[in-house]
Amino acid sequence: MSVTPRNVLFTIPLPGTTGTSSSIAVDMGSDTRTMPPTGLRLDGRRAIVTGAARGIGAEIARTFAAEGAHPVLLDIAADEVHALAKTLECESVVVDLADADGTAEAISESIAILGGVDILVNNAGVLKMAPILEMTIENWDLTFDINVRSMFVTTQVVGRVMRDQVAAGEPGGRIINMASMGGKLGSPNQAHYAASKSAVIAFTRVSAMEFGCYGINVNCICPGYVLTEMGAATRTPEMVAAWSAKSPLGRLAEPSDVARMALFLASDEASYCTGQAMNVSGGMVMH
Repeated sequence: MSVTPRNVLFTIPLPGTTGTSSSIAVDMGSDTRTMPPTGLRLDGRRAIVTGAARGIGAEIARTFAAEGAHPVLLDIAADEVHALAKTLECESVVVDLADADGTAEAISESIAILGGVDILVNNAGVLKMAPILEMTIENWDLTFDINVRSMFVTTQVVGRVMRDQVAAGEPGGRIINMASMGGKLGSPNQAHYAASKSAVIAFTRVSAMEFGCYGINVNCICPGYVLTEMGAATRTPEMVAAWSAKSPLGRLAEPSDVARMALFLASDEASYCTGQAMNVSGGMVMH
């Protein structure tokens, strides 16, 4: 096992003096994570992915499995999530994330299946477009129930387990939340969605602040336009061309673009990255 000591000695100048300094030793804990012997970036890591039946979530599940992770897939679409789990030779749990108690139970079941948890990907989300003046309370509430509240529930359950694992001598964990470019920019007919994704970004930052002392990194991803099943029924070639023109790269994202960012954030390569809202927007957003 490779152990990197994190007892750091800082040397700082004393106020009002010249050429005088004082040394302060700060205990930063230890990173005891084992380097993957197979060269796979997530070898043996236990991962939970919500919204995993299709689109970005399914691609994240495939990418993690290909890099050696042991995932459990969660989704409300029973047939699809079971089929993908069978393909990846892993387990799946059917859950309606709008049900807070059911969500907590599904996460606990997933952790039991895995015997612990190293990575949580809160990917699930919904969008039913409507202008503000015509939006229903039910539409607004469902958007927040799934896009934000379920994330709070899953993070709370997983965070407690990760904290206890660290106390028992295991390495820290990774939590990756799916936000959106819309959480930074917003779009007409998506006030509820933009507000929910802004909430995801804020929740990610505060989670990172609170969980850092347990060795848990928390980040979110802000995809731009991604060619997935969501919106495919109403998507036209003209719309794709118009959206592509917004990117300096001249194209829209594929699910694999987002999955590779999730892989980075889940890996040891992102060990000093936390509280960040990582854009995968092809330059449509640069802040």
